[in-house]
Amino acid sequence: MIEFLIKAVTAVHPLELFLILILKTVEVAVATLRIILINKGYRKQGTILSFIEILLWTFVASRVIMGMADAPIKGIMYSLGFSIGVYIGSRIESYIAMGQVLIQAIVSREQAVSITDSLRTRGYGVTTMEAQGRDSFKSVLMIFAKRKGKEEIIKEIQQLDETAMIITNDVTTLQGGTIAAARKFLK
Repeated sequence: MIEFLIKAVTAVHPLELFLILILKTVEVAVATLRIILINKGYRKQGTILSFIEILLWTFVASRVIMGMADAPIKGIMYSLGFSIGVYIGSRIESYIAMGQVLIQAIVSREQAVSITDSLRTRGYGVTTMEAQGRDSFKSVLMIFAKRKGKEEIIKEIQQLDETAMIITNDVTTLQGGTIAAARKFLK
C-alpha cells in the first residue's frame, strides 16, 4: 500500500502538478466570474471569459485525464485547483463589484431629511416615501448606486440613524427616472 502511495505521488514531475493546480484555479476563477457577470447582465464580458475558460479547460482536463490511471495525484491537484478557483473567482468579483444596487433604508422621520440631503449632495438620487412602522412613522429612502460604493452609503446612513433598517438588492434592469445617460451607458 505504501509503495502504491509513493508511486502515485512521485509518478508526475512536481512542475506538472503545480501547473495543473494553477491553471485549474485560473480556469475556475474565470468560470465563476463568467457566471456572475452573465447573471448580472454583462453578456459580452461573460462571452469573452467563456472563451478563456474553455481554452484552459481543454488543455488542463486532457492532461489530467490522459495520466489519471498512472498518477491519481493529478486528479487530486485538479480538484484542489477547482476549489481554490471558486473561492478566488468569488473574491475577485466582490472586489471589482460590477453592477448597480438599489438600497432601501427605513429610517426615522427625524433623520430622513438629513440623510437625504447628505446623500444628494454626494450625487446620489434618493427617492423618499412615508411609511408606518410598528411603533412610529418612518421614511423609506430608495437609493440607486454602483455596487462599488454601497458600503459607504450604508455606513453613512447608519451613522446618521443607528436604528435604520437597510436592504440592498442587485439591479439588472433600469429604465426611466433621472439617472444620467452616462450611467446607463456604462452597463
